[in-house]
Amino acid sequence: MLDITSKYKELGISGFDEVIQDLKSPNSHYKGFLEIISNLGIEKFEALNEAAKISFLNQGVTYALYNSEESEEKIFPFDLIPRILDHDEWDQIERGVIQRNTALNMFLLDVYNGGKILKDKVVPEKLIMSSKHYCKWMENFTPNKSIYCHIAGTDLIRHSDGEFYVLEDNLRSPSGVSYVLTNRVAMTRVIPNVFTHKPIEPVSVYTDQLLRAMWNVSGKPLGDIFCALLTPGAYNSAYFEHTFLAQKVGIELVEGRDLYVEDDKVFLKTIGGKIQVDVIYRRIDDDFLDPEVFRKDSMLGVKGLMRAYKKGNVTLLNAPGTGISDDKAVCAYVPDMIKYYLDEEPIIKNVPTYICERPEDFNYVMEHLESLVVKPVDLSGGYGVCICDQMSKAEIAELKEKLKADPRNYIAQPKMHLSTHTTFIEEEKSFEPRHIDLRTFTILGGETPFVLKGGLTRTALVKGSLIVNSSQGGGSKDTWIIK
Repeated sequence: MLDITSKYKELGISGFDEVIQDLKSPNSHYKGFLEIISNLGIEKFEALNEAAKISFLNQGVTYALYNSEESEEKIFPFDLIPRILDHDEWDQIERGVIQRNTALNMFLLDVYNGGKILKDKVVPEKLIMSSKHYCKWMENFTPNKSIYCHIAGTDLIRHSDGEFYVLEDNLRSPSGVSYVLTNRVAMTRVIPNVFTHKPIEPVSVYTDQLLRAMWNVSGKPLGDIFCALLTPGAYNSAYFEHTFLAQKVGIELVEGRDLYVEDDKVFLKTIGGKIQVDVIYRRIDDDFLDPEVFRKDSMLGVKGLMRAYKKGNVTLLNAPGTGISDDKAVCAYVPDMIKYYLDEEPIIKNVPTYICERPEDFNYVMEHLESLVVKPVDLSGGYGVCICDQMSKAEIAELKEKLKADPRNYIAQPKMHLSTHTTFIEEEKSFEPRHIDLRTFTILGGETPFVLKGGLTRTALVKGSLIVNSSQGGGSKDTWIIK
């Protein structure tokens, strides 16, 4: 029989561990699942773990890691011990991310159409106009249904106080939802009997909700809407997700070379002629969307696409220019946006953030740098993150010079103690606690806001690491929401 939590005592775990905390409750959600798992021997569990890998391989669930010389295609790491949240916990998260992304959408509409929030000095105009993701082509233009961030990924952490906090927003092109769906498939194939223990919210509804949202923002009647997913191509690290979503949603997967603009309308080239494209779910950065407007050397986009977009002849998910909301310095102002636009208090608090461009924040950061986490405002994937209590004096001195040279490019946050969760560690053949976060997925383009009941729990598989991204050695878990 397996002892799932024996390693905890040996490691002297402190902080908020979600499994241990739940097992203290008389209505524990983990107890029944862990009893099923603990009745297995380690050899049987390892066999199930290998079966999960085969399931992922058969589904083509991979991601690419790139270095200066070559790329490596890897199976996405997956842990068989799911994260379980009850209905009340999820209800707060769902309401919180809908509130947040509704305010962010209103912010984008405002900023590109007069900028009242900037004139009222709630958000500094200089901060927005200096963002590399601000798109002048979006000024005085409103997309169909006034929706900018049709699909949003909100990253949450659970701190040692047991509360959830927003770490950052992802509005340009949030990735990872394909892993939510394939994680569930792997679990149902490998350990189907655990799903009889508790009523668990399904995640397969996401693709239907996404398609309905695309239809809704098309501005055309049902039955006469053609949708496509625009991918940079097979060499993109998220290409698996692009192909997966296109297939599951039931839309065409296209590259820029497959499309052209004529009479300010977008068409798909086919053997039988041409088909007008009404909605494009684009997985290409703004810079590469249209060589007529953005980078002239782009081979990935479609010449004239922005003309067609501004004439209202095609809808883009997400709208160009949404990247200003991904800026980690702008993220710090979202609670102010919620109060300004909705006259509400934030349901989910932000991780406290120091904006290095603000003189008072900069001075605090320079004086307390050794206890903070410093991040570039526009990088993702865990790149560029400096956990300062793990750095040498020489590295701290170098970081201070970077902050002095370009304070606009950095924010700092206190070191948050991410919650931990029981995780199977293959190399040790044991179950150990590892830090986790949660990426939620919100769709605003439909008739009503939709949040996928589950999201992507990402796991820092490296012992002691707070960086959960797959590019930094992270994996994921299936996330169960109890009905």
